[in-house]
Formats: sequence, structure tokens, C-alpha cells
Amino acid sequence: MKPSIPKGTRDFGPAQMQKRQYVLDIVRRNFELFGYEPIETPAMENITTLTGKYGEEGDQLIFKILNSRIHESKNKDVLKKEFDLSLESSRNSEELTEKALRYDLTVPFARFVVMNRNELVFPFKRYQIQPVWRADKPQKGRYREFYQCDADVIGSNSLVNELELISVIDKVFGELNLRTVIKFNNRKILTALAEVINEPTKIIDITVAIDKLDKIGKDGVNKELNEKGISLSALEQLQPILDFKGNNSEKTEMLRKIVGNNEAGKTGIEEIEYLLSQSSTQFSKIELDITLARGLNYYTGTIFEVKAAAGNFTPSILGGGRYDDLTGIFDLPNMSGVGISFGIDRIYDVMEELNLFPESISKTSLTKVLFTHFDEETQKHCLTLASQLRDGNIACEVYPDVTKKLGKQFDFANKKNIPFVCTVGSNEMNSGEYALKNMATGDQFKLNIKDLIMFVK
Repeated sequence: MKPSIPKGTRDFGPAQMQKRQYVLDIVRRNFELFGYEPIETPAMENITTLTGKYGEEGDQLIFKILNSRIHESKNKDVLKKEFDLSLESSRNSEELTEKALRYDLTVPFARFVVMNRNELVFPFKRYQIQPVWRADKPQKGRYREFYQCDADVIGSNSLVNELELISVIDKVFGELNLRTVIKFNNRKILTALAEVINEPTKIIDITVAIDKLDKIGKDGVNKELNEKGISLSALEQLQPILDFKGNNSEKTEMLRKIVGNNEAGKTGIEEIEYLLSQSSTQFSKIELDITLARGLNYYTGTIFEVKAAAGNFTPSILGGGRYDDLTGIFDLPNMSGVGISFGIDRIYDVMEELNLFPESISKTSLTKVLFTHFDEETQKHCLTLASQLRDGNIACEVYPDVTKKLGKQFDFANKKNIPFVCTVGSNEMNSGEYALKNMATGDQFKLNIKDLIMFVK
């Protein structure tokens, strides 16, 4: 059988993993710099935890896990009936599946907060770096398994949290040398808009459709809204939102004219103006995008999205926003939170396209020294020396085979890009001075073990 992997998933070799780790280390370091603490949640959740949180389209993308050992069920007639019904329409039956792979990290986080509320100190700031799964159609930048790097603060209504997250975003992408545009909007504006056009019950349909504006264009959005039953008069009132171009101030004034008399709209504009006024002196790349919607059902306030400002491949590489009552569905109401999620896989793809990874990454092995030898006796001595290097936090290897000629051992070091080779023969064992070769320059040195460790460091 020819080996393969599922569509929408990828293998990563050592060179790729070093680059991914470079991104992850920068993200993790900045999360901790701002006081966020790490947690992890299971890869699978009860399906009742996940369904109904991401909207109708999101629920379709949840990977369901078939109940184990259903062949042993004593009620196979029920199983067959439920399976036939699931083929006819989107539905979930606990007879068939009780668990699912997590769709994102935010809903599991809300579940975690509710279950651990008595042990947590609020406001609680957490970060989480784990894979998620979506039964999406694979294409460039869209995978079925991918990593998210989330930072959330829950238990606080303060917009200072939004400002802090913008600062995290700015610092991370600054360290990655990736030019970006930080876009934001406010879901209260979209809620007000639905009320102003007399379609308050269609808020989900409106946000889901508007969120696709970049992908399907204005005509596509209008077509989808029409199919969802939005009236022609309501569509006409939406057009200024879909068409308007201008700077942040001009967009704010346009919104004030359209939804400023609506209570939700007034609050949304106040929050937008606060973020713009407070961030104007710190971040030059923040942009109010009045068509940004973020289709997830749980967002209620500020919403974020970041795209690369260069290159041909410019997908969303970060998303997030405020959710006022996500924990309420788990019986812990009035617990407001806000968070962001870095899409590591897309960031990796964009940085590869733009050649932004430092040249040193993946061109030099994690192993700094290879010990080469001539026989079992010198190999045994190499093992002792390697232990001393590792005690000094220097990564090293001892060539494992004693039958290979010295040239083969050096060839191994070259292929793995190991920067130094230490050759140990009987003379070196007796003298306590070892030949260390710099593989890049060809320079050779005679050093005792203490000086060798200092030299390599």
C-alpha cells in the first residue's frame, strides 16, 4: 500500500519544524510578557459543548467522532434509523456520536473556565497553543488540521484589554518582520444595522454574508442575503456599508449617520472611537473595517482580523474579538471576555513566500558537535565527553557505528549541517586535548574539554 496522509493535513520535517518553532517561540514569549498563563484542553470535546456556538455553517465543519464499539449495540434498529436521518439532513444523534474534535480553542476555554471557576483568579488571562480540526474544503492556506495560538482575558469588561491585545499583535508581527494591517470593527454596529434595516432576526445571516465580502464580492453578498429572505429595501440600506471607502474618521462619521441613534450602534461607535483615540499614538497600522463581521456567533463587541501587507498570498493570519456571555451557555452568565488567535500555519506560509525566516534557521543543525572516533574504545571515550558537553547545555551526538571510516562520519556531519566535529583517537585520549574542526571554515583547534565547551558556547 502506498503511504499517504488525509487531505488538508501536512507533515513537517526538521527544517520546517525549526521555522515553525521560531514563530511559536516569539508568540509564546510575548503572551507571557503580557501576563498570560498557559493551559491545555483535550483534543476531543463532548459534541454538545461545540454545536450551536459557531453558526450553522460552522457546525457543518465540526469533525464528529463515531461512538466506539457501536457494532456491539443491542439496539441496532435505532442506530440504522439515526444514520439514515443523518444522511438526509444535518443533525446530530448521540446514538451515533457523543464526541467531536475541537473546532477552535475559545469554546473549550469557556468550558474550562466554568469547570474551574473556583480555582481561577479573575480577570483570568490564559494562552493556549494546540491544534484544531475543521472539515473544510482544503486549499492553499485552508487546512483541516492546523494550530491556533490563542490569548484571552475573561472576567473584565475593560477596553484596556483590547488595547493590550493590539499591542501583543503589534509586537509579535514586529519581531517576525512581517508587515501587517490590523483591522477591527464592532459587532454592536452590525447588530444595530440589522435593527435599523428592520431585519433584527437576520443578524446571523447578515454577519455571515458580509464576512464573505472579500471572497465573493458585493454581488455575491447581496445574492446570499436575498436568498436568506432579506428584503430589497433592507438590501438598499446595506449598500453604503458595502461600498464606502475612507479613512478611520470618515468611516466612523458614516456609521454615526446610519446607526448612531440606535442604542447598540451608539455604544459600538463609542467603543470604536476609544480604541482609535488610545491606539493612534502607538500603532499606525490599525484600520477600521466596517465590513469586517467575523461569522462566529459568540462575538458581541470589538472584532479583530490581521492580514499581511505584502506578497501575493494575503489570507487572514489572526482573528478574534469580544464575547460577553460565552460562558453563559455553561451556566456561568455575565462573564465577558476578549481574545485573539494567531494562525500559525498561515503565518508560516506567508513568511515562506516572503522569505522572512532568518537564514540561520534550518541551515544549521540543532546539534552543535559531532564526536567521531576510530574504534569501540575511542567511541566509549566520546560518550563520556558528550555527557560533559550536555551538562554544559551543548547539543551533541556521538556517531553510533564503529565500522564507518572517518570520511563517512564527516560526510554525515556535512549532510546534517553540524557546525563542529571533534575527532577522538588514542593520542587525544592520552593527552586530554581534542581536535575540533569548524566545518564551515575548515579551521582546526586543539582544546582540552573545558576550553572546548567554552569555545563552542
